Amino acid sequence: MDTSPPLSKNARKRLLKAERFAASKADRRARDKEKKRARAEKRRADPDALEHAEQARKRRRLDDGPKAVFHARVVVDLAFDALMSDKEVVSLCSQLAYTYSANRRSRTPFSSLLCTSLDGKTEARLDALGAQYKRWQHVHFWRAPYDHLWAVHPDSDANQSATQETVVYLTGDADEELHELKEGETYIIGGICDHNRYKAHKAKAQNIRSARLPIGTYLADLPTRKILTVNQVFDILLHWVKERDWAKALYAVMPKRKFQQGSHSGPNDDQEDAGVDDDPEYDDTDKHVDEQKEEDADPEYDDKDVGVENPDA
Repeated sequence: MDTSPPLSKNARKRLLKAERFAASKADRRARDKEKKRARAEKRRADPDALEHAEQARKRRRLDDGPKAVFHARVVVDLAFDALMSDKEVVSLCSQLAYTYSANRRSRTPFSSLLCTSLDGKTEARLDALGAQYKRWQHVHFWRAPYDHLWAVHPDSDANQSATQETVVYLTGDADEELHELKEGETYIIGGICDHNRYKAHKAKAQNIRSARLPIGTYLADLPTRKILTVNQVFDILLHWVKERDWAKALYAVMPKRKFQQGSHSGPNDDQEDAGVDDDPEYDDTDKHVDEQKEEDADPEYDDKDVGVENPDA
């Protein structure tokens, strides 16, 4: 006789979602194989036409004209590694790939992405995926914490420095609402889910500003909780840079399921967060790594200087 306690409503929903995701795996693989077979047949039938089409596709993707770079830095704080499960670490690594890809393809990218406190399970996961992250353009990985941005170190990179007054930690627990982004400032996204208090405490202890996204102002009637993944928060920032309009940025990025009635899921319904969503739909780091292998093989995008850094070294 099964004496285990009954699953909660949320647990049942997660279980069903995971089962649907697993059940569709064979179909996805079959579709991918069919696409590969069709490409192979087309290549055999007319190799020149396919090659020209591929070159045109690359040009559209990689050369869409000059970019209007927004000269501000976004930091992903990876110092919560020990507080996350293996599944959350896998999800976080996927979100880092999404974030890098979004900035790379944006016409209004941030000038710098910095991931700090890289260590432990997160570093091991990224290395296990082929260490492609070490080739990401305009992305720096530090084993040191983000406070090395303003601490004095003899070998620090002058391009990777900031004053405390220009640093803003994004957390839903903040009293201040973020009204605009400014060039010359640094915005920190915490790489952890549902733990606003950790981020708020860090910001207060280090005497830096903390602010929350204006979700409550522009999406006041959102019926579900406002937990966001790292890449979703970053996409909102990217869209604001492009549009200079929070409403447009939020509506463009917020998952449509969050606007559905009856989606409340727990005691933290009024929170907003920049963190790790352990939803299986975000567990596809391998797909992003595979996509980037082809991009990184292009000498135009080969940035050999990017890697894991230690400012104290």
